Amino acid sequence: MIGRILTSLGLLAVAPTLWAAGAIEGEVQRQPLNLSAIVMFVAFVGLTLGITYWAAKRSKSTSDFYSAGGRITGFQNGLAIAGDYMSAASFLGISALVFASGYDGLIYSIGFLVGWPIILFLIAERLRNLGKYTFADVASYRLGQVQIRSLSACGTLVVVAFYLIAQMVGAGKLIELLFGLNYHVAVVLVGVLMVLYVLFGGMLATTWVQIIKAVLLLSGASFMAIMVLAHVNFDISALFSEAIKVHPKGEAIMSPGGLVKDPISAISLGLALMFGTAGLPHILMRFFTVGDAKEARKSVFFATGFIGYFYILTFIIGFGAILLVSTNPTFKDAAGALLGGNNMAAVHLADAVGGSLFLGFISAVAFATILAVVAGLTLSGASAVSHDLYASVIKKGKAVEKDELRVSKITTVILGVLAIGLGILFEKQNIAFMVGLAFSIAASCNFPVLILSMYWKRLTTRGAMIGGWLGLLTAVALMILGPTIWVQILGNAKPIYPYEYPALFSMIVAFVGIWFFSVTDKSTAANEERGRFFSQFVRSQTGLGASGAVAH
Repeated sequence: MIGRILTSLGLLAVAPTLWAAGAIEGEVQRQPLNLSAIVMFVAFVGLTLGITYWAAKRSKSTSDFYSAGGRITGFQNGLAIAGDYMSAASFLGISALVFASGYDGLIYSIGFLVGWPIILFLIAERLRNLGKYTFADVASYRLGQVQIRSLSACGTLVVVAFYLIAQMVGAGKLIELLFGLNYHVAVVLVGVLMVLYVLFGGMLATTWVQIIKAVLLLSGASFMAIMVLAHVNFDISALFSEAIKVHPKGEAIMSPGGLVKDPISAISLGLALMFGTAGLPHILMRFFTVGDAKEARKSVFFATGFIGYFYILTFIIGFGAILLVSTNPTFKDAAGALLGGNNMAAVHLADAVGGSLFLGFISAVAFATILAVVAGLTLSGASAVSHDLYASVIKKGKAVEKDELRVSKITTVILGVLAIGLGILFEKQNIAFMVGLAFSIAASCNFPVLILSMYWKRLTTRGAMIGGWLGLLTAVALMILGPTIWVQILGNAKPIYPYEYPALFSMIVAFVGIWFFSVTDKSTAANEERGRFFSQFVRSQTGLGASGAVAH
């Protein structure tokens, strides 16, 4: 009984990202060349490159490059944050999960909203008032600049690396599925476009790419959901009852709890996704693009609404595919493949309700979603190197703005080349695993240091450094010793660490390490750092004070 309760709690905490990532992993069957999809995608790329050209004229300073000069409104930023979350993997994976398993898809999609609004409401306002370009500005505000920025930059780069791998591999698989193009061509194409967006347009171009992508995806998904509901005269109960009649599992699709068997892994993954969200560098950067804390709060409000609406749409789309794809003779073979694990329910439904033209639109939008995400990731990685490592650690806050911007752009190109190389190298790897590792590291390294630097008076540089590194290393070590790497990749018989994800344990290690090494720190520097908490608290509430972090 306890195990079933824990499993249910874990399910409610788990975001769909990991399951959705499986939508585009492993071997795929290349589809026929989709000319309408390619034409629409080229139109999207042309539009966004035009935006990049426009943004390039307005991105002259580091403030413009990192944070769009703080000129983005709360509504725009909320839509851009939603654009980061509404990935192609989520769109394809969740709808396919609903098609195959029914009610469990709803748990995963709505469960995503359990943790992150609460966490970001705690963080958003203080983050905007204390920081400038990166979350390391906040974490190092009253602590040692060199130590904390080095830790934060390393945590950022590790998270960005694993997340980029997942996105690049996903892009290649998605293009094979939807466009009929070669995997390697797809990865290079995404990498080149990603570098162009960030290199020339900075945060302003990245933001508008995310906004346009979010609007297109929400519009397409809304149209599909409306067409499905129109088929049942907008009667939700009729949608469910008709789906039960035609689905091979019958009433079982309305029963929860069939996807996660291990409650520890479920809770660990849920913790990673809930708290890792508040440690993802490309999401935290978005709160520096607005003008003040009020707009930051608006960002969270609008993002929550857009994301919640999107995942409700995917649920309707999944059940709609059961009705309109399963019962349509045209999709007889496709329906069997979907039940066998193929994740193209939304694509087949788009064909069923809108024909080849709408199918092309959905295919193009699905690919465009990845471009927006990788651009945000690249920008956060570049800012970690240029702002945190180069300007604050190497130059000790005395870097010339022109040089910092140059370092950022060089880093963008390097990250683009690395992303392409890693995307090709990790073609056969499990995307869900990579995303899970990124979230686990963010939850075990970035989040504990960030939240405690804001709210715990007794935090010291020594505690943050040792605890943060312990969390990061524990997360990586447990993932290596777990079933995915130790058994599936390295070929050992049994894993040393029996669970898929480490966050439940690595987060405990991080928080306990930070607490212990802070309370036992009796140095003069530690007492001074504790004394700065009040000034940090005042500024976190009012936004008043000198720009940037306190120099030590």
